[in-house]
Amino acid sequence: MKAVVFHQHGGPEVLQYEEVAEPVAGGGEVLVVVRAAALNRLDLFVREGWPGLRLTMPHIPGADASGEVLEVGAGVENVAPGDRVAINPTIFCGQCEFCLRGEDNMCRRHSILGEFQPGTYAERIVVPASNVVKLPDHVSCAEAAAFSLVGITAWHMLVTKGGVQAGEDVLIVGAGGGVNSAAVQIAKLAGARVLVVGSNEQKLALAEELGADVLIDRSRPQRLCHGDGLLASGRRENWSKAVYQLTGKRGVDVVVDNVGQATWMGSIRALRTGGRMLVVGNTSGPHLDLDIRYLFAKQISILGSTMGNRSDYATVMGLLGSGRLRAVIGRQMPLAEARAAQELLAAGEVCGKIVLAVDQ
Repeated sequence: MKAVVFHQHGGPEVLQYEEVAEPVAGGGEVLVVVRAAALNRLDLFVREGWPGLRLTMPHIPGADASGEVLEVGAGVENVAPGDRVAINPTIFCGQCEFCLRGEDNMCRRHSILGEFQPGTYAERIVVPASNVVKLPDHVSCAEAAAFSLVGITAWHMLVTKGGVQAGEDVLIVGAGGGVNSAAVQIAKLAGARVLVVGSNEQKLALAEELGADVLIDRSRPQRLCHGDGLLASGRRENWSKAVYQLTGKRGVDVVVDNVGQATWMGSIRALRTGGRMLVVGNTSGPHLDLDIRYLFAKQISILGSTMGNRSDYATVMGLLGSGRLRAVIGRQMPLAEARAAQELLAAGEVCGKIVLAVDQ
């Protein structure tokens, strides 16, 4: 079969489209013909490598995919050959204390497809049968692949871990990315008022389309607006002060910050006393210069979150199927063009998810 692989860590140039051995489904597993695979920033981090990361080379990247079941291993009863399925990218053992409590994203052997094991940039993939859910006919493979990782991540972060409630103010730092696009929708579904800080008008327009109530364009000084036309002054480097003003000097109940180093202190300042900071990423860097006085003086809770559990996945894919949540696809490209796709993702030039179409 054909797959995108790398034989060593490095830039996009290390990605190769080549023939690899086809996987075989064992007991409790399914072999899926991949029709669509979506990109995530995790793909870039794995390709570049980090200290201590040891992979079997060549390595196939990619966490998200959907397609049709080709074969099932012994003991599989939840799906059959020919079923269209989406793949939960969280791999878990099913036996440790966390898995037995339904907290499989905290599994002692937790991993993500494409991270420590072969991923989804391929014509076929084998996964545990417990990791697939059937797709309704009206949900395309591209939509399912585009929503899997970001949907489960945003749902677990905001609802399962963050406990977002109706009437709360939720600030999402960054617009246009997959997790944040899902987070806007989920926060609105929970009944929250959603404020979004974005880097340009195109990304903020997407956030508004998804339901954001307050838009803050940090690329343009003195441009703060929300649905009723209210304008407030503010410099682009002080968007947290603008958030403070727009909330009547109260601050927001919840901040979603996946940027990290570049925005962390602004997010802390934007929180109300007793507010909650939700963290699932660090696209600008992992190291912080943090004034911890803000934490105890404002009695802030910082909640880290990674992926989600099986219940979270079933919930968000059900909401996608019912139309209450939707996938945001910014670009579709052939699997063979994965290198160019990763370059686009790294440049931040695409609003919404980039999806690789796998034609076989």
